[in-house]
Amino acid sequence: MYFCDFIMNIHEYQAKEILKSYGVAIQEGIVIDKKEDALAAGAQLREQTGTDWMVVKAQIHAGGRGKGGGVKLAKNDEELQQVVDDILGMTLVTPQTSAAGKLVSKVLLCQDVYYPGANEPDEYYMSVLLDRATGQNCIIYTTEGGMDIEQVAHDTPEKIHKEFIDPALGLQGFQARKIAFNLGLSGVALKGMVKFVHALYRAYVDTDSAMFEINPVLKTSDDKIIAVDSKVTLDDNALYRHKDFAALRDESEEDPTEVEAKKHDLNFIKLDGNVGCMVNGAGLAMATMDIIKLSGGDPANFLDVGGGANATTVEAGFRIILKDPSVKAILINIFGGIVRCDRVANGVVEAYKSIGEINVPIIVRLQGTNAEEAKKIIDESGLKVSSAIVLQEAADKVKAVLA
Repeated sequence: MYFCDFIMNIHEYQAKEILKSYGVAIQEGIVIDKKEDALAAGAQLREQTGTDWMVVKAQIHAGGRGKGGGVKLAKNDEELQQVVDDILGMTLVTPQTSAAGKLVSKVLLCQDVYYPGANEPDEYYMSVLLDRATGQNCIIYTTEGGMDIEQVAHDTPEKIHKEFIDPALGLQGFQARKIAFNLGLSGVALKGMVKFVHALYRAYVDTDSAMFEINPVLKTSDDKIIAVDSKVTLDDNALYRHKDFAALRDESEEDPTEVEAKKHDLNFIKLDGNVGCMVNGAGLAMATMDIIKLSGGDPANFLDVGGGANATTVEAGFRIILKDPSVKAILINIFGGIVRCDRVANGVVEAYKSIGEINVPIIVRLQGTNAEEAKKIIDESGLKVSSAIVLQEAADKVKAVLA
């Protein structure tokens, strides 16, 4: 399955600030990016919250940080400095990163919220997202919060609850109470959870987010309900309505080729295959990746150049695809509806000449307005570019190249 949604991930500390602005109770913390700031930040957090112990969390765009050694407890200043020294600057490998891991350039110093009290603390899981099958927002929740939530969903799916919300009506009071009851809460904790759910849902809707995930939601020993960890995924398509969110993007956490593609208004997602794709239109891109798989290859990327493909966009696409050393061939598949095929063909020729020598075979399939003229332009260019009109013909050429 291929995904072509364009989303923007943000760090935990940024997500918590958004949640806090909507009245969601959070585990307070201070973010630092220098090891020498650890003790001063610790003193400041101690003064603000009264906490004695602190939790140091690596700030990267990946889950499972605790399992990779990116979340540690510090019980005094000596331990705090040591833990910050260990985590800040490390390359953190988690179940959600590649084998290469991610460099930790920021850490979040958090208050200890697992303090002793009248009751035992309890952890829950809660997320809000769009359910496409029903066309409704959905709150997913369970009593089994914590690091092993994926295993819970796999082994005991009956413990996962879903509450569907009609976006026209919004979250109703009885739904928030139902969630709190299903989590086994009562008294002060129940009231706190109802308030928490309402605030969380309001934050999700108002920010036009793709997903809010809180894991764990903690019931403290004195029955407070707070977000201990949070993951917020913003919808790129809605950023024009939230100008302040654009500043939250951390490009160092993103694939460099995807960052470059954004600068050229190209929709690009890096994959793990060996055939580079350049296509106009997301639907055609999906079909192109399927035909590559059927031909014995694997798509190396999703690249949609849009309806205005020209020499500039084609050249930018070429340069981005060629940065991947695993690419053994490039398939350009353009349907000339909005843009004429001969114009795209001229763009391919100009881009090729501008880049210079390209040592990867290029197959160009152009269909639509002026497709025959386009094929002639490619064939008579003298460049190492194969042309095709029928998609199966292009697929056969890809197969021959990879053989």
